[in-house]
Amino acid sequence: MTVTADGPLPDQQPYDVAIVGAGVVGAAVARALARHPRLRVALVEAQDDVGQGTSKSNTAILHTGFDAVPGSLEARLVREGARLLAGYAAESGIPVERVGALLVAWDDDQLATLPRLAEKAVRNDCHDTRLLGPAELYAREPHLGPGALGALHVPGESIICPWTTTLAYATQAVRHGVHLHLNCRVERLSRTDELHELTTSRGTLRARRLVNAAGLHADTLDRQLGHHDFTVTPRRGQLLVHDKFARALVRHILLPVPTALGKGVLVAPTVYGNVLLGPTAEDLDDKRATGSTADGLAALREQGRRILPALLDEEVTAVYAGLRAATGHDDYRVRAHPGQGYVTVGGIRSTGLTASLALAEHVMGLLAETGLDAGPARELEPVRMPNLGEAFPRPHQRAGLIAADPRYGTLVCHCERVSLGEIQDALASTIPPRSVDGLRRRTRARAGRCQGFYCGAAVRALFEEGRS
Repeated sequence: MTVTADGPLPDQQPYDVAIVGAGVVGAAVARALARHPRLRVALVEAQDDVGQGTSKSNTAILHTGFDAVPGSLEARLVREGARLLAGYAAESGIPVERVGALLVAWDDDQLATLPRLAEKAVRNDCHDTRLLGPAELYAREPHLGPGALGALHVPGESIICPWTTTLAYATQAVRHGVHLHLNCRVERLSRTDELHELTTSRGTLRARRLVNAAGLHADTLDRQLGHHDFTVTPRRGQLLVHDKFARALVRHILLPVPTALGKGVLVAPTVYGNVLLGPTAEDLDDKRATGSTADGLAALREQGRRILPALLDEEVTAVYAGLRAATGHDDYRVRAHPGQGYVTVGGIRSTGLTASLALAEHVMGLLAETGLDAGPARELEPVRMPNLGEAFPRPHQRAGLIAADPRYGTLVCHCERVSLGEIQDALASTIPPRSVDGLRRRTRARAGRCQGFYCGAAVRALFEEGRS
């Protein structure tokens, strides 16, 4: 197993494939390549953990693809990916809750759009949607704000843990021989003598094939290899996270009728027991602008007041913002460049989490078009991730586990009920956290209503002890 994060890169023979970007898509591609033991594979990430970019700050919805552009690559891969990820999550202990979604119409124009969305869903092989009148809508969601005229019910929409999904893919990849290089920002790309040369912040890396899964920076790398197929515009989405006491207010994912800018502001439960309100959709120039703004949060609260008025009486435990890779195109920008041994995976929007496993298989096909002979495949040993879902038994609730190891009965973070055993498992894992935020994404420690006010010192002490 090889994970590096400090110092110069080890002196390596050229890799068969290098993947730039260890988000959910890059990690899924690494996992797919790991099935082929003949290949030497590197997964290169600019930040200090996997899933540190867009992948960690999305709305965590496992989509059906009902509203994708029919016939598009995105529509196909979301449909296939939803099936694959549902099975993978069950195998790996990633929490999923099938709560369904309601697209709520608030005026006559939106109401007239719902039948067209139902027809689009059928064209996307989603046949179980149903139009609801006001009476049934309010029976399903009694706390919904006044004035809703109807809704489209999409029962297959689910919520999932995005943190452990990316981590599971990367863990399987590393356990099966993929080299993960963290804190390794690619500063320049070139291709000479049939090899890609990646000049990084930690030294030079060479590879015969290259997969660009760099998210917000995919267009920059694409241009360094002479392509101008798309431009990424960072689209900021700010979100409010409401306390678990708000969870009883909402039963479904509440969606607006979508616009050209995206799916709009939603109210959604999370697998962690919270309720999300957001995201905004703000096109920016700065690909690092992940800060929240007073105006953005005020706009969210105003829209939340209409959707679910009682939500505004509940405590907000966290605020965050993520950047999506908007390109101005209706579809993913995924393309092979056989003459260069290069595959671009760009323009992957919020559906990328759902599509990730299918995207990985698609990329494998494109790599074959570049001449990659992957050799025989093998089955990967399954991974079992810590189940962070509120609706599932946690370690502190399992008497047998505590009897075998009392550390799982010793709570460190009381808001999220995270035990000493879970923290120590995370610190000893295949890809251990390199920050207390990384530890939070693996355990939920410091993610509760006090945001680490009470447990922060103890969590940091355990983190520092585990790294020493």
